Amino acid sequence: MAAPGEFSTRWRVRLGYPVALACFWLARPALKWLAVGAGIAGIGLVLRGTAAGYLRKHEQLSTAGPYAYTRNPLYLGSAWLAAGFLVACHSWIVAAILAAYFALFYPTVMRREEQELRARYGEAFEDYAARVPLFWPRPKPPGIRGQANERFSWAIYRRNREYQVALGFLAVIALLWLKMGWRG
Repeated sequence: MAAPGEFSTRWRVRLGYPVALACFWLARPALKWLAVGAGIAGIGLVLRGTAAGYLRKHEQLSTAGPYAYTRNPLYLGSAWLAAGFLVACHSWIVAAILAAYFALFYPTVMRREEQELRARYGEAFEDYAARVPLFWPRPKPPGIRGQANERFSWAIYRRNREYQVALGFLAVIALLWLKMGWRG
């Protein structure tokens, strides 16, 4: 029998591509909405990029930078990206599809990753989880003692391949721009 959350972890990305294609197909972009959506998505891109520069996967518990405000800054950044995409698409159907996709996958994936972090880092994670919210950030970080080497690193950003998200963002904006032109 599959472990709890295994379906969400395994299928989140696999189903993300057809969901994105369906949303693109249903999109009705207009210049104003494309510009506003790109700005909103840009916030998510910066948040994800900053978080990726702090994330030393399987090496240490990340508690600095955006991780001092939320335990899931990458997913929060993804939510901003998705919100920007749905605004740029200018479609209620796209909004409903994306909301359902996020509701189906992300809470379960976050809980599963939390279990893995708890198993790996034990008491350090428990202390961190008690002080930092799961998703919605606090306005002021709680002052958690981090590792001495917890600084943003472009090398870590590249190792985490976050640049692929930036390239995807540019591609989506370009495709929506083209679709806007096709519609006349």
